[in-house]
Amino acid sequence: MARYLLRQYWDIPDGTACHRKTLASTSITGTTGLIASAYSLALNPPGTFFEGLARAGRYTFTAAAIGAVFGLSSCITAQVRDEPDDPLNYFIGGCAGGLTLGARMHNNGVGATACMCMGTVAALVKMGQLEGWKVFPEPRV
Repeated sequence: MARYLLRQYWDIPDGTACHRKTLASTSITGTTGLIASAYSLALNPPGTFFEGLARAGRYTFTAAAIGAVFGLSSCITAQVRDEPDDPLNYFIGGCAGGLTLGARMHNNGVGATACMCMGTVAALVKMGQLEGWKVFPEPRV
């Protein structure tokens, strides 16, 4: 399923079809948030059903919002700058996602740190894709 979601995102050229790219990034991060909330609920069971529902929604919707902001801002940045395959677009998208996390947590320090970290990771992922880096190379037989 992870390959399908990632392929759904990477098959859309940067700077085109922003609505599809945003939907793909939202589904990827929403699924990640859903998995994280399942682990949280399994390892630390809630007292009531509604407490568990609130915690699951908090993780899932926060992650989905970060993905939506990332997808939309990186795609719009690629359109505005007329440079679709530039890692700076991904840095800006990651930074916007990090600021979304900081706004959700009501903490400027978390937002600034997440902006730098998520932006750097997103730019490195894009550079790796452009240059053909292999994170998990095929085994030699």
